[in-house]
Amino acid sequence: MPADHRDFYRGRRVLITGGIGFIGSNLARQLVDLGANVLLVDSMIPDYGGNLFNIAGIEDRVRVNLSDVRNGSVMDVLVREQEIIFNLAGQVSHIDSMRDPYTDLDINCRAQLSMLEACRRFNPSVKVVFAGTRQVYGRPDRLPVDESHLVRPIDVNGVNKAAGEYYHLLYNNAFGVRACSLRLTNVYGPRQLIRHNRQGFIGWFIRLAIEDKAIQVFGDGSQMRDFVFVDDAVDAFLRAGASPAC
Repeated sequence: MPADHRDFYRGRRVLITGGIGFIGSNLARQLVDLGANVLLVDSMIPDYGGNLFNIAGIEDRVRVNLSDVRNGSVMDVLVREQEIIFNLAGQVSHIDSMRDPYTDLDINCRAQLSMLEACRRFNPSVKVVFAGTRQVYGRPDRLPVDESHLVRPIDVNGVNKAAGEYYHLLYNNAFGVRACSLRLTNVYGPRQLIRHNRQGFIGWFIRLAIEDKAIQVFGDGSQMRDFVFVDDAVDAFLRAGASPAC
């Protein structure tokens, strides 16, 4: 890793899938400030978090392609010549995955495999950093959870996100497409979706508080959650993308 990992990105060609969403747009803002050539890909599916407001002020410093990662022929073209891909496109809602498991499977498994195949065929030297999730652990046996904990998801989203993660690791090990995964947990901060309660409780609790409405807490209130501010998550992505060890 360079002495300052942030210097690594100057002049680099970077693709962010899900780039107009919560974490993707925050990552894009830092990358353009670091001098990267940034391409954002987002399907703008309603209620998934993509919002052009999120890139207000940097519209003229990024390129935007409104495409769905499930479109293999489009991804075949977009991955070419990219040096780093931050792969944040996905369906992240536990509730939606249980209501509509096939869409979750399509986005979090098949589309991930399709994108990795595009990299293998058209840009095998690219570095890919995948947005994984703590959901793969299910109910923890112990706290804090570390990487030796069993992967034991308890919902459709967790199963499919685990598969998507393993596809990335497989393509790293079998085909040399350099890839790693960050298992994110309860990321919060600016540009987070708060219009509904299906993408985590933090944004929804904030909205209820702003609207002076009652906040419902399940259980006895003693449960604990691990929160990560979005700028810290973005820094982790930047470090992983710049590190040959990841």
